[in-house]
Amino acid sequence: MIQEACLTRKPWNVEFTAHPEEVAALRRVVRLRLAAWNLHGLVDAAQLCVSELVSNVVTHVGLGTPGSLAVSVNGAYLRIEVHDPDTRALPTLVAADVEAEGGRGMALVEALTDRWGVQLHEDRKVTWCELATGLTPPAVPAVDLSVTRAEALLDMYATLRPPTCRYEPGLGRVGRTVAEESVIDVITDFLRWLRVHGCDADEVLDRAQSRYETLLSGSRR
Repeated sequence: MIQEACLTRKPWNVEFTAHPEEVAALRRVVRLRLAAWNLHGLVDAAQLCVSELVSNVVTHVGLGTPGSLAVSVNGAYLRIEVHDPDTRALPTLVAADVEAEGGRGMALVEALTDRWGVQLHEDRKVTWCELATGLTPPAVPAVDLSVTRAEALLDMYATLRPPTCRYEPGLGRVGRTVAEESVIDVITDFLRWLRVHGCDADEVLDRAQSRYETLLSGSRR
């Protein structure tokens, strides 16, 4: 159980040139990768899907076509993608005759996988399929409403500030540098607001600090 939780399954992809001999090589790569990911039970089905999807490129797009194979674990599913540059030759699901030599490829993919489809882009198409892994999806962290409200307020302040700070991704739509300056602006403006309305700014800050420490202690339990 501990090994399963610590196992890292990083997405990977490999380029290939459409030739029949490439199919066997890609099958071996998939087998080794799934073994490293401790997904031994999916090896046979995944290899068959790779065979059919890559063979479709060889047969229907053409020998020598450059393509790529991408494999990833997306939540509770293993996702297999085959990319090729032809957006016209689309794989179709047909009811092939029992004695037919071809035409059953996507029917096999349909039977083996939980879902499959085709995505069209300007310069390529992506034929994909997904197989259930039986893994438990990672838990979604609880939403901290205080942080959500603060980020919304910081976003608003960022739009009011002159664009003098460098954008650094990492804190919602505002970067770390802009966010820190915006926090200072928020605190300063509220302190001025308290003074204008005759409130005790020090008392308000003390109460805010006490409430913050209470929230911290509660989140650590």
